[in-house]
Amino acid sequence: MPRAGIEGGDVIITCRDFVFSTYDEVRVRFGGAQTRPISASSERVIAPVPSSTLVEGTVDITLESSGATSNPESFVVGHKICENLHPVANPAYDRDNGTLYTTLSGTRGQKVPVSVYKITGDGESEPFLTDVVNPTGIAFSPKGEMFVSSRYDGTIYRVTPFKETEDFARNLGIATGIAFDSNGMLFVGDRGGTIYRVNDIGEAVSFATLEPSMAAYHLAFGPDGYLYVTGPTLSSFDAVMRISPEGEVSRFFSGLGRPQGLAFDRTGNLYVAASRRGHRGIVKITRDAEAELVVAGSGLVGVCFDDHGNLIVASTRELFRVPLAIEGYWPF
Repeated sequence: MPRAGIEGGDVIITCRDFVFSTYDEVRVRFGGAQTRPISASSERVIAPVPSSTLVEGTVDITLESSGATSNPESFVVGHKICENLHPVANPAYDRDNGTLYTTLSGTRGQKVPVSVYKITGDGESEPFLTDVVNPTGIAFSPKGEMFVSSRYDGTIYRVTPFKETEDFARNLGIATGIAFDSNGMLFVGDRGGTIYRVNDIGEAVSFATLEPSMAAYHLAFGPDGYLYVTGPTLSSFDAVMRISPEGEVSRFFSGLGRPQGLAFDRTGNLYVAASRRGHRGIVKITRDAEAELVVAGSGLVGVCFDDHGNLIVASTRELFRVPLAIEGYWPF
């Protein structure tokens, strides 16, 4: 069973000799919220995580049938931070002020009223940028400057302290995921098959080539100094790729369905929004390439850490905060 989940995620509960007469009498309780299972047998029950308006934080999961209740198992239900968004990649956390940023990306070529939202530490969301078409990736430089990619025009925009955008690098194909290394160099994923390295004056060179993605490339640097990249294809057996500082590409982990946003913790574990063995959520992959589902959730596209041990999870419409007491990794 995963240790946490967000509303709508499927939780697989392994049990032994769970007895019930009919499926209709089975109930799963998450703290004070009760839900009906999706499926049930004597050895396994699958149940949806209830809405965070009903329950959130650390709760006990119990199975109920014919008046009998199982022993409890601890579980964390994530808190919904905001909704009515359209992220297509990781949210970004500003360590200078504890603020989250995420996009309302829209369909290709669509000019939406607000392209980037700011979410304060107390959960209040407000418009931040309005003039980027199809904003995709967001990243902060070592100097604390925000950069935003546009998959519409292939441009990387730098955001000024006055919330104005200026062109930083252009002609980068279908620019999607972005990330900075420990030296402050920007890397950009063109989903057509190229990873670009961009210097501090916006000059781009091809750094590595990968199989094209049907959606986007998602980028994150690990504590080992390598760049890790996901890019969902039509395959149901996608991989996390690893690129050395010299641009050599290797396969780090295979066996994920539609892997998208990714982030590292301080000890080098990788967290990826993906499906694993038919169940979707956040998959944790250790440095030894061992994988497990740690957060159950559907429609997830991005993930990042804040400075308080929380995992911030993005679906296609919402942001959730999952308190897991995990320290995130930042390259600088």
